[in-house]
Amino acid sequence: MLKHTIVYPLFLLTGFIALLAGIFGGSFAWFFVVVLLAVGITAWGAFDIRLGYFTPTFFQKKYNAEGRIALTFDDGPSPYTTEVLQLLKAYQFKATFFCIGKHVLAYPDITKQMIDEGHTLGNHTYSHRKSFGFLKEKDLVTELEKCNSIIYQTVGKIPKFFRPPFGVTNPSVAKAVQRTKQQIIGWSNRSLDTVTLEEDKIVERVCKKLKAGDIILFHDTSQRTVNVLKRLLPYLQKQGYISVSVDDLLNLHGYEE
Repeated sequence: MLKHTIVYPLFLLTGFIALLAGIFGGSFAWFFVVVLLAVGITAWGAFDIRLGYFTPTFFQKKYNAEGRIALTFDDGPSPYTTEVLQLLKAYQFKATFFCIGKHVLAYPDITKQMIDEGHTLGNHTYSHRKSFGFLKEKDLVTELEKCNSIIYQTVGKIPKFFRPPFGVTNPSVAKAVQRTKQQIIGWSNRSLDTVTLEEDKIVERVCKKLKAGDIILFHDTSQRTVNVLKRLLPYLQKQGYISVSVDDLLNLHGYEE
């Protein structure tokens, strides 16, 4: 698997060789090819959380999943979370909610309900800033620590799981999660429920690629997602799948002890 600690030195070496070839050979074509490849692979590594390009990530249980999957929800809590919780309870499914700190402040009772009903909470930063991918390490640490502090004040638990907004990772994110001792949780099945308007297409997308061990990404922030779950959960049950929390699926500790 691609890792920046391996790729960067390789590109530096090949880039230097290509530059020398350009200086003495009169053509810099190969140098520009190396530069473009370096930029392309770096961008791929930043936006594809499954690669673990900059830092280790968990995104799937590949073996011995035994029909288990993990439904995960980002960006809540919100007024729609209550109905999501009702649906999960009806099918006896557990989920993991990656919460935005300022939303926890706005909906503390819903946050407590998540815990009371046996779900797991994860960190999704305090404010989910659009500029997340460009933040400095110290600002990222502040975002993570502030979110964890709010969750602790609300439910008495400090999450160890972190899902970066937009799934973006980079060297600053890697350093921030190392400092805060958190584990990055990605996904293997992405519903695209925030950008796909047709509920049929969302259901089809999730079911088409579905397999045991999947970590599925949803957002508990719209009626559209609630409607999708009303169709998806009975399908999962009929097919013999059971949704468990990420810590259960991956056999990890979800909170600081």
